[in-house]
Amino acid sequence: MKTAILPTILLVLSAVAQSAEPIDIGARRELFVDHYLIERLDGVRLQLHRPVRREVVFRTDAPWEGNGSAYQSVFQDGDRFRIYYRGGHHPNSKAYKTNPSPWETLCLAESKDGIHWTRPELGIVEFQGSTKNNLILNEAMVQEIGGSPAHTAVFKDPNPDCPDSERYKIVIKGSPRGLYLMVSADGIHFQLKSNKPFTTAGAFDSQNLMFWDSVGAVYREYHRSFDNGVRGIMTAASKDPGSFPKPQWLEYPGAAEQALYTNQVQPYYRAPHIFMGFPMRYNDRGWSESMTKLPGLEEREFRSKQSGRYGTTVTDAAFMTSRNGVTFHRWGEAFIRPGPARKDTWVYGDNFIFWGMVQTKSHLVGAPDEISLYATEGYWEGAHTSFRRYTLRIDGFVSARAPLSGGEVVTKPLTFDGSQLAINFSTSAAGSVRVEFQDTAGKPIPGFTLDDCDVQYGDQLERVVSWKSDADVRQLAGKSVRLRFELKDADLYSFQFTSKAKP
Repeated sequence: MKTAILPTILLVLSAVAQSAEPIDIGARRELFVDHYLIERLDGVRLQLHRPVRREVVFRTDAPWEGNGSAYQSVFQDGDRFRIYYRGGHHPNSKAYKTNPSPWETLCLAESKDGIHWTRPELGIVEFQGSTKNNLILNEAMVQEIGGSPAHTAVFKDPNPDCPDSERYKIVIKGSPRGLYLMVSADGIHFQLKSNKPFTTAGAFDSQNLMFWDSVGAVYREYHRSFDNGVRGIMTAASKDPGSFPKPQWLEYPGAAEQALYTNQVQPYYRAPHIFMGFPMRYNDRGWSESMTKLPGLEEREFRSKQSGRYGTTVTDAAFMTSRNGVTFHRWGEAFIRPGPARKDTWVYGDNFIFWGMVQTKSHLVGAPDEISLYATEGYWEGAHTSFRRYTLRIDGFVSARAPLSGGEVVTKPLTFDGSQLAINFSTSAAGSVRVEFQDTAGKPIPGFTLDDCDVQYGDQLERVVSWKSDADVRQLAGKSVRLRFELKDADLYSFQFTSKAKP
């Protein structure tokens, strides 16, 4: 009886699969950062890419700054870039013991290119008798809420309904324990929006943040708390940035338990329906022979005398993505490793990625722009913290990768809008990419088969694919189709259906 039923069940499941509603991707850009669109991988793997370590672009070595700088926010604002960061020495560092400086401060640095940064003289906060500094907030300015400028996140609100007087926002930890909102018209002069917290369920002893989700038309907040004693991340969504419902824990199906100190979640600026996070992973390795061989042993032992974990915890950065803001695919491998052992590395707080990313010019003349990320080095070591820049190919977080022997990616049924298909890809001199359109049953569509496809090779962010020298795919727009990508010694990062010519 069971053997007779099984073929019937398989036929039903097959029919259901073929009749399932296709995924409508419209004209949005899709990245291979998860399996959302993937039906099958054959000889292809999803490869996580690590950003390239570049120069140190800034050191917090002004008298009001120090080695405790963390919880930085970075974004482009018109023709300049801005970094908001914490000043002062870490209270548990040697430098603080000999030269105490106010830790509860918020500072601003600006740049035209993302590499060369300056401190604007803001004239807001007095330090040692002078306001010639780049301080935006100190503890006294948020005394009403027991605010902590040491725990902030700053963003420019793109919500079209946001009043101009509230275009810039600060999420700040306060007391009674909770997160509060400050607002500004210029990103420099801030005031409290309310003396009531917008959420209270959490620990908040990290960088807690909020942003406008343009796709969902809601504000999303992410903050730190403890899940059965393990550092974790909670989130909530609301139409009103001043009031959020009870938060829920993020979910990571299939991922091992991991203490996450920060979250750094943000909508990817080229595909805002995809949320990306760069959490700092907290790993207390304890004392061992290997720990004693890491750099800065004397400083490590000093910190351990105050609390063992201060000296034995090492941190790095991970990468995770989500389609709904709650359920994340978290990669097990590090996105940024501590790197070669050298002074001020392999310490607690190292590799803390700033919240935000910016698009900057490539160091290669004539090459396309790239993404710049920033991370800390030397946190609570020595006299200052360093901001190191990292670069990554645009859309280059993950690729579908195949060897020269070849491989294929086949998508689930989907519908699209547009007249041509552009891909972000890279091959070797011997490699190639071809694309085939199939019907929902997997049958090649005449005129758009692999044999019809003009072989693509090279390295470009937007290469328009053609079939027998014709790139027009309008006849397939709105219909349920599958895409079959054939890769040989190639990386495919993203694709998008567009209605305009690409160079």
